[in-house]
Amino acid sequence: MTRKIEDYIRDEVKKFGTLCFPLLDSENSTGAASIAKKVESLGASAVLVGGSSAIDQLELTNIVSSIKLQIAIPVILFPGNVTGVSPNADAILFSTLLNSEDPYFITEAQALGALSVKKYNIEPLPTGYLIIGEGTTVWFIGRARGIPFNKPRIAAMYSLAAQFLGMRFLYLEAGSGATQSIQPQMVSTVRKNYEGILIVGGGIRAPETAREIANAGADIIVISTMIEQEGSWEDKLSTIIKQIRK
Repeated sequence: MTRKIEDYIRDEVKKFGTLCFPLLDSENSTGAASIAKKVESLGASAVLVGGSSAIDQLELTNIVSSIKLQIAIPVILFPGNVTGVSPNADAILFSTLLNSEDPYFITEAQALGALSVKKYNIEPLPTGYLIIGEGTTVWFIGRARGIPFNKPRIAAMYSLAAQFLGMRFLYLEAGSGATQSIQPQMVSTVRKNYEGILIVGGGIRAPETAREIANAGADIIVISTMIEQEGSWEDKLSTIIKQIRK
């Protein structure tokens, strides 16, 4: 399969430094197409669509199709299960939840969804997925043994394992709605060990926080809850994108 979207992401990172990928939850985002058009105009490099509890595959497909009609930047699936695979998307974060205690989220869901990814000709982005902390939906659904926020070396161990297993993307996830974001020290520790594209998400609401995480070595910052819950999110997202770019 081609690496068109992966090459695009790498080129964008070289050009801008840290990128912003807003995440639109397919079950919570109303007017997803118009939101996607807005975030594109503000400087987002791609849009993620999905969520850890998304189960309505038909609704997901309709949302992806409507977004594709409105924007030129890539639409990338962010699946929490096999129901997160949908036609028309440009790519998918083909993720393994490395610190799950349930083999289903490490290899079984991936095996069940793989033929659909191939059938729909969706570009897979091989991603190691790590849950940091506890108490979020993704932590609960994924049955993760959350890495403590103050244990960066544990995250570095998993990230290096992901690299040795051939995963070219790594996602450090505090979870949508997390009470705190991942600390810059953890990001920098992982960055010193992991050579692929480093994604960080969860609990990032302030431009200052985003800038610190970008400076620590994140290639991509994911913003979700702020867009879902804050009425005046456009100005803040615009500031975040400006702050994280080199």
